[in-house]
Amino acid sequence: MRLETARMDLFRRLWTARKLILVVMIPLSLLPLPLIHPSSESSCAYVLIVTAVYWVSEAVPLGAAALVPAFLYPLFGVLRSSEVASEYFKDTTLLLMGVICLAASIEKWNLHKRIALRMVMIAGAKPGMLVLGFMCCTVFLSMWLSNTSTTAMVMPIAEAVLQQLIYTGIADSHDDSDTVETQEDESDKEETLNKNKLELLYCRDSCEKPELCTLSEEVNGLALKPGVRPDLPKETNGYLPEAAIDIPVPKKPKIRRDSLYPTKRDHMICKCLSLSITYAATIGGLITITGTSTNLIFAEQFNNRYPEAKVINFGTWFIFSLPIALIMLVLTWIWLHCLFLGCNFRETCSWSKKRKTKREILSEKRIHEEYQKLGPISYPEVVTGLFFILMTLLWFTREPGFVPGWTSLFEKKGYRTDATVSVLLGFLLFLIPARKPWPSAFSSKSKGEDDEEDEEDPLAPMITWKDFLRLMPWEIVILVGGGYALAAGCKVSGLSMWIGRQLEPMSGLPPWAVTLLACLLVSAVTEFASNPATLTVFLPILSALSETLQINPLHTLIPATMCVSFGVMLPVGNPPNAIVFSYGHVQISDMVKAGFGVNLIGVLVVMLAITTWGVPLFQLTEFPAWAVMRNVTGSL
Repeated sequence: MRLETARMDLFRRLWTARKLILVVMIPLSLLPLPLIHPSSESSCAYVLIVTAVYWVSEAVPLGAAALVPAFLYPLFGVLRSSEVASEYFKDTTLLLMGVICLAASIEKWNLHKRIALRMVMIAGAKPGMLVLGFMCCTVFLSMWLSNTSTTAMVMPIAEAVLQQLIYTGIADSHDDSDTVETQEDESDKEETLNKNKLELLYCRDSCEKPELCTLSEEVNGLALKPGVRPDLPKETNGYLPEAAIDIPVPKKPKIRRDSLYPTKRDHMICKCLSLSITYAATIGGLITITGTSTNLIFAEQFNNRYPEAKVINFGTWFIFSLPIALIMLVLTWIWLHCLFLGCNFRETCSWSKKRKTKREILSEKRIHEEYQKLGPISYPEVVTGLFFILMTLLWFTREPGFVPGWTSLFEKKGYRTDATVSVLLGFLLFLIPARKPWPSAFSSKSKGEDDEEDEEDPLAPMITWKDFLRLMPWEIVILVGGGYALAAGCKVSGLSMWIGRQLEPMSGLPPWAVTLLACLLVSAVTEFASNPATLTVFLPILSALSETLQINPLHTLIPATMCVSFGVMLPVGNPPNAIVFSYGHVQISDMVKAGFGVNLIGVLVVMLAITTWGVPLFQLTEFPAWAVMRNVTGSL
């Protein structure tokens, strides 16, 4: 018995220290690789495997694991320390910093909340349209903000609406009687009515057994247990007196989000709305090159590996990904509606006020109240909105492709990028005062956290450095830099070429089959590992594979980059999933069931895009000259 206890205690200690054991054992167990085969390829492979295992297992923080190449590459002689250090701060880092400045201003002055509430007000309070409204505003915000911050911002608004729905559902148990019902609902109610009539008739004719004289109904899904019938007065005219027919009404239970909902349909609405927000945040992040960190990782690694390829910028990415997002948005909404709310789209799409229930009216009222709390639009919100529009226009018109962009006005070409616009406008937000230059016209109070300080300092800027630091994801910056360092090491050491030669047996497959296999593999791995880490590991491999098979690298890299964001089946798949799961409306089984359909929809839509409008946009039918030059240079 003592031996068994000691053994269990040992297992418990080992399990507690599993991450530390992994951190120590992985480098030691793989050390023979560079020692037995002392070459640049084996040394680079050692660093790549160690870093990948640290990322996938999360034995150490992602940012800390991204620093492994910074000291192992110089130790093994793969890259100089100065060369590795230069990989950790790239053009995309400046692009991200400028976007974060704008995001800080949007969140500080509640412009995001105004946009979200306005779009939900337009959609209405019918469950299906409410879900679609929240999805649309989440997609729009996620285009410019990070997926995590968008979800963290929209979920409290959705939760307030859901709590109002639950409260009105408990207070009004017969809300369905206020709306036009389907034939199935009417037949069910007729059967229930006939059943109650029979019970009352049986109660009148034979009341010898008290337990048979108790009405049996379900109110709000709460079954009323049979009880002893109270003493009834004597019959008059062959009928029971009116006072004898007493249907007990349950007391209003406390709202417990974890287990108790007024009806099963209310629970389904809560599940549907919660999951729709995390899926919409993922879809919105696909649209812009700055929408999510994986897009930035792809853009920087692609531009580093193929510097002669001037095909990836904000405009081309937006043109390719916007139809993908719109199709996914509609199909995901239909999938969630059928899964949780049923397939009655006729009722959902009806705009008739006569069909609105009392609960829908109260939900709309709650949304309007939240919007009224924001007050009239303020001067800082107007400035932030103008900066938002200006940044988007400058990104689009820099190098649109079909007409000369504004960069053609400069004599020297190739010096201006999207990061130039982003940093310039972000810098101006630190200078522009948050109050109007004419005080007489500034009547509304500032909505920021530093209202008192703003009143003391009339020149207080739109954002402060603290506002910027609060949103700046430095861990992502270091993680992206670690990916750049790994890619540079694979390129210099020749490891990427060696991997490509090992994949030559796949040369018989058509390009679409190679792309489909890459999408399925990446979307499966990203369910258990972080999205940036997964993409950082797969990009060099897929690039080498494309070069070996003489396929345009964009044919595999763009779909893989998009599919890596489809880790939506588990709470650990990405931070938005964890945020939604923490509210308690959904279980893991719900996320797996709904996420599998969304994952499948995403892969199919991405494959449709890369084989249709992606072909003329990126000239995917031919092996480009910039890839040939990279292939020849790598072989030398």
